[in-house]
Amino acid sequence: MPPFTLPAGGKNRQPMIRFVLRFLGLCLLAAAFVFFVYDGTKSIANQQFLPLKVGELWADIDQHSLNAVQDWFKAKLLWAWDPYLQGFFDLPSWAVLAVIAAILVMLGRKKKRLIGYARD
Repeated sequence: MPPFTLPAGGKNRQPMIRFVLRFLGLCLLAAAFVFFVYDGTKSIANQQFLPLKVGELWADIDQHSLNAVQDWFKAKLLWAWDPYLQGFFDLPSWAVLAVIAAILVMLGRKKKRLIGYARD
């Protein structure tokens, strides 16, 4: 079978891509829940809300890439650094991971069948 032909049914289905997107989305959603619980227990212990920020989490994973990305944003998008991008790095990590996970899960879902329309 040539590499760029349609499957036997005549429909171009991509179940593997949808699976990967859903899988990554659910893994990120689980990580967001873990960070949410971590922030909650830390906040209860300290009796004040102390979220783990995106910048702190990224610095714990790889400080060099965080500095490189911040320097690139400061060089290319200086007008957006202070009001927008710096605020992004101060967001709670669980919230950012949950939003990214929701987007990936929605991209990986099956499309609803149209009722009353003919399809080729």
